[in-house]
Amino acid sequence: MHAVVAESSDLLLWREVPDVRPEPGQVLIKVTAAGVNRADLLQAAGKYPPPPGASDILGLEVSGVVAAVGGGVSEWIVGQEVCALLAGGGYAEYVAVPVGQVMPVPPGVSVHDAAALPEVACTVWSNLVMTANLTPGEALLIHGGASGIGTHAIQVARALGNRIAVTAGSRAKLDLCAELGADILISYGDEDFVEQVREATDGVGADVILDIMGAAYLDRNLEALAPDGRLVIIGMQGGVSGELNIGKLVGKRLHIIGTSLRGRPVGGAHGKSAIVDAVVASVWPMIGDGLVRPVIGARYPIQQAADAHRALASGETYGKVLLTLDE
Repeated sequence: MHAVVAESSDLLLWREVPDVRPEPGQVLIKVTAAGVNRADLLQAAGKYPPPPGASDILGLEVSGVVAAVGGGVSEWIVGQEVCALLAGGGYAEYVAVPVGQVMPVPPGVSVHDAAALPEVACTVWSNLVMTANLTPGEALLIHGGASGIGTHAIQVARALGNRIAVTAGSRAKLDLCAELGADILISYGDEDFVEQVREATDGVGADVILDIMGAAYLDRNLEALAPDGRLVIIGMQGGVSGELNIGKLVGKRLHIIGTSLRGRPVGGAHGKSAIVDAVVASVWPMIGDGLVRPVIGARYPIQQAADAHRALASGETYGKVLLTLDE
């Protein structure tokens, strides 16, 4: 089979590699499309190695058709359209996936678009609902509102009945966030998100913040949180080391939560299979009802993976970037 081989961050080559076959408990997927994530950019640059036992091929989510099943798998049959959450291996013609990480293509979504959903849906639901316990009526601040995760989080939070604030870097991106359901639009280049969130919440602040920036926003995120607020850090685009004001943390009874998805085990109460099951049970019906849709900002043939990486790194894209394979 062929797959993208990362020689360096700028040299991603479509090459022949050894075939993959499903082991017991796995499903082999013939890939139709693969999602591009910042973790892929970091791995290509040598800064984010795959977890032990995972494929060293890039790609954390795909959609496609079941090509074969391993021993003990009865949930899927050859020919079914599916999408899947991966620990790696998605930038390829075929990928073998633990059965617990395979999902049906949601109702109303084409198999070509479904690759835009597994990573964002599992990230958003596991962090906002399963970890931060976001409840209807609470105020949510999403940094990077026009990103793949941001565009999905806006729609899910709107469907849950939350008030939504977002930060983004351009008017066009803020307009997209408003179209998806964001209530409070903050241009991070010339507005202070702490002031904007406080003003919009009568001085109270956000109950939950979904943060991709890490260190650069740590202190201001604490300022922007309401008492008993929860800060969920899922990215470190703004650095890994910052100063924590314990007084703010204790004074408002705040929670700081750091999470990741890729390195979780497949099984267990907090594993990927449990998250996938929750997403299919809770988010897929939202998609079927038209409340949530995949937001795709760009598509590239998989042979142009390097161009797709550059597009995502530029910050000029919105929503998800997909790699597509020829029929």
